[in-house]
Amino acid sequence: MKYSFQFSLGAVGYSFIEILVRGYTHWSMAVLGGLCLMLLCGISRRFCSWNIGAQALLGAAVITAAELCAGILLNHILGWNVWDYYAYPFNLWGQICPLFSFFWFLLCVPVFFALRQVQKCLSPAVSDQHKTSAPS
Repeated sequence: MKYSFQFSLGAVGYSFIEILVRGYTHWSMAVLGGLCLMLLCGISRRFCSWNIGAQALLGAAVITAAELCAGILLNHILGWNVWDYYAYPFNLWGQICPLFSFFWFLLCVPVFFALRQVQKCLSPAVSDQHKTSAPS
């Protein structure tokens, strides 16, 4: 249930952001947004001792890699033309570019901050649950 919630939140959240910025989205971006939030949650758990800036940098790299893989599949192989970064400097095959990697970094900062707050709220509940279920 936890993973389906993460996926759904990422799918809806990213679609909403893209509609606000571009005025439209494609269903495949909901799938990518859901997968990316699940990956960010994993980064937040695995690298919980890192500061938010370092987590955001790793998160931006992971999102950029996911965007490249999705772009190769959706845009190059399937020919759906969901996005095109050819007009941006230093793009790679029109699928990723430094500007959008920077945008992903900026987006990751509040996401990792929010994830940290959620983990703080859940930590006492988890430790209390273990205390009550421990044998006497």
